[in-house]
Amino acid sequence: MFLPIGDTPNPRRFTPWVTWGLIAVNVAVYVFVTFQLMARPVNPKDPNLLEYLRNLITSLPPGISPRAVLAQTSAYDVFVFAHGYKPGAPELLDLFTSMFLHGGLLHLAGNMLFLWIYGDNVEHRLGRIGYLVVYLATGVVATLSYGIFAGDSMIPLVGASGAISGVLGLYFLLFPRNNVKVFVFLFPLFFNVFLLPARWVLGFFVVVDNLLPILVSADSSVAYGAHLGGFVGGLAVAAAGERLAWRWPWTDRYWRLGRRRRKPASSTSPLTELQDAIRRGDRKAALSLLPGLAGIDTSTFPPGHCVVLSGWLAEAGHPIAAANLLKRCLATHRSSSDLAEVYLALGLMRLRGGQPTAAYQHLLSVFDYDPAPEVAERARQAIAGIDVYRRR
Repeated sequence: MFLPIGDTPNPRRFTPWVTWGLIAVNVAVYVFVTFQLMARPVNPKDPNLLEYLRNLITSLPPGISPRAVLAQTSAYDVFVFAHGYKPGAPELLDLFTSMFLHGGLLHLAGNMLFLWIYGDNVEHRLGRIGYLVVYLATGVVATLSYGIFAGDSMIPLVGASGAISGVLGLYFLLFPRNNVKVFVFLFPLFFNVFLLPARWVLGFFVVVDNLLPILVSADSSVAYGAHLGGFVGGLAVAAAGERLAWRWPWTDRYWRLGRRRRKPASSTSPLTELQDAIRRGDRKAALSLLPGLAGIDTSTFPPGHCVVLSGWLAEAGHPIAAANLLKRCLATHRSSSDLAEVYLALGLMRLRGGQPTAAYQHLLSVFDYDPAPEVAERARQAIAGIDVYRRR
């Protein structure tokens, strides 16, 4: 058995109220609704009972009496049928109520463990409101993805795992440097805790725990489609947020700068003039050329030029364009050994923008590219000054 039990590093002096609140709501629903109704026999007058039995009878294996099944049916079974998400009879409200219902204690415990491990970092990065909105939105995406695989099934989907998979997708993209504590339990021979890269652990979750069972058509009550849909939804939100520096695009009219769309028409294009201005250190001239650069790929500049231009863009109030330029430069010059300054500039930019968790990831990457002594020292000072993480 391989069980994640924690991650590192984590935000320091930060209370993840939304994550704790979501855990509290899920536990409260289980204690005051699920647990109570599981112990109670179904009410023969429940208006949902007849439809529940009508759908149940069609799926019973041969030799099983409907009367025998009814004798073992709890009030919670009918409640789940009424309020879980049924692909064959979709309802808007069920998209949300299904996220807070669980099939049992182990189902709840597993989901809440994953939310506790991964949620605080993502909440710190997105902010409380943004995190809650994304949690619910990826939960909806996960549920609708389940519907694609389930067709017109009337078997209800319940559980927070789709929304939590969205959190995992965000974590995968936003925290590549983090590690996860994994408890390895091979009874009776081996017990130990290992610290593994987060992307390895989450990749295992996606491929082995979800993708492979779908490919081999495993017959299971686990909603693999919901897990994959939520994870992909989280990846998409994280990718869009990173592309826009977690700002609305209309706040920066040059946010498309650096996109790989077309080449300059001639050697005397604004792109050439911009490079000349950068070499001269002429900030005013460089910024005056920006309107003529829409759609022209500036990420082909040498890394040093990207750093200079991104700094000028940030100072002029164009943070999305500045961040995009640096990230496109990293992608364009992926094999270059001269990227330490680019990662440093991106880390410092995120730090100034109030995103210390993002800054931490970029600043650590500085040391992968044999930085010059002054670049390395600036990165160390910035990391020491963040003081946002704790290890557990």
